[in-house]
Amino acid sequence: MALSLIISSVFASPSGNNDIVVAIQEMERANYFTFVMLINMVPPSLFQGNITFLMPSDRSLSRTKIPQNSVVDLLLNHSIPSPLLFDHLIHLPTNSTLPTSNPDLMLKVSNSGRRDLFLGNVRIVSPNICTHGYSVRCHGIDDVLSIEKPEITCPRVASPIPGIAPLLAPASQAPASTPPHADAYETSGGRRPHIELALPCITFMWVLFIVKSCV
Repeated sequence: MALSLIISSVFASPSGNNDIVVAIQEMERANYFTFVMLINMVPPSLFQGNITFLMPSDRSLSRTKIPQNSVVDLLLNHSIPSPLLFDHLIHLPTNSTLPTSNPDLMLKVSNSGRRDLFLGNVRIVSPNICTHGYSVRCHGIDDVLSIEKPEITCPRVASPIPGIAPLLAPASQAPASTPPHADAYETSGGRRPHIELALPCITFMWVLFIVKSCV
């Protein structure tokens, strides 16, 4: 909410290009020559006013490897799409967020007073360097913004537990037990003859018993 009120209170100026020229002159007077060189490396249409630059010192930039195709990204990360004086920034509460010209990057504010105002990992050490133009502001910071990308890791596949067979493996089956001397009971027809003879024997003994009873 506080940030929205600050940005909405700052009006645009049609003389944006002239303000950029004036701001570059102010940067050079404050010895931010490397940052000026980076601005001159990008198309003039990239920044046309209504912006705040966060400028690392020449020493900080000299310790940073900047590929030529990454200059635009570095400048977008180190700029805010609204002209904000230090008096505007100092009213931002701790843990609020500030947009940059890179739509994918927000800066978290840590505000412990005028000498300890942090935006992301950098502290503002030279406020209000660019003030003559209407639509461009710039502040010196103590380091280059650190853009940390989350590490993408592949989930580990759990290894099979020792002693447990994989699901696709067929379960082992023990062979069906056969009675001892099973071959002695098998005939060519696959039937067991002692079962077939049992019934006639019982019938004969029953008839013999009846005959003896009648005599």
